Amino acid sequence: AKRLLDVQADAATRSLAVAGYLAEAGVPVPVPLSTKTGETVVEVDGRAYCALPWVEGTQPAGAELTVAQVRSLGAVLGRIHVALGPAAEKAGLSEPGATVDPEIPDPVVAAGEANRFLALIGSLPDPDRFDLDVVPTLHRRMELLEQYRDERPAGGAPLGPAGWTHGDFQPLNLLWRDGQVAAVLDWDRVRVRLLAEEVVRSANYLFATADGTGLDLERIAAFAASYRTKVPLTRAESDDAVHRMWWKRMTEFWILKFRYDRADSSCDHLYPASCAVLEWWTARRAQVREAFAAGA
Repeated sequence: AKRLLDVQADAATRSLAVAGYLAEAGVPVPVPLSTKTGETVVEVDGRAYCALPWVEGTQPAGAELTVAQVRSLGAVLGRIHVALGPAAEKAGLSEPGATVDPEIPDPVVAAGEANRFLALIGSLPDPDRFDLDVVPTLHRRMELLEQYRDERPAGGAPLGPAGWTHGDFQPLNLLWRDGQVAAVLDWDRVRVRLLAEEVVRSANYLFATADGTGLDLERIAAFAASYRTKVPLTRAESDDAVHRMWWKRMTEFWILKFRYDRADSSCDHLYPASCAVLEWWTARRAQVREAFAAGA
């Protein structure tokens, strides 16, 4: 069973409805279990839950995958994007008037958030090691925001097709068995997004280097090229998605929001690597674009 967080029960129900149709299309998906009355989401004491059949498998990090496995994974994501449209239609999902025009964060607003967290940490009566370590990273982030403020992506609609997407295609939602993807998990966040955005976001989480300081460009290239065997994606579309994702990483503070605004420290361990990857990516933006352009 899984407790559903950060997603409303009705939205999760709609998203989970696609699983059966995806399984019929050959996508490795565990079909959610239903109650006697046909419900896939149950609310208990104000909390929403879903249940899925047990699937045997392991969850290797992207750096542990062979290049051949990475190619297989890129094809799986492509197959998902191809199959999701018909599956969503059969499941009765619709997003009337849905548009994909993501907000482009303002560097001044992002710097203000950095200052807000600095003030919060400064007000703590007994800051711990994590708090103290965050302070220099926030000062560094403000330096980067000032240095690259003119690199903010241009306004207007992003390039490339939009469609139904998984929403969180990353190592913890993938089970492997015998060298193949045995199951793609967590289908409660399905919605319309830019397809290229999911490719870039997924690769960002999947292919951090083993030491957590950068991105594995060889594996990203294999992933992107294999994805393109299922879904056409032009060089311009991937370049645009890569630029927007880099800017999002530059301006977001979601881990700190969890810790300081929600009192949720469960993602603290991700923060040092997120800062290191941003520094690495910023210094190698052209190389990252080239990797994602593989197969275009």
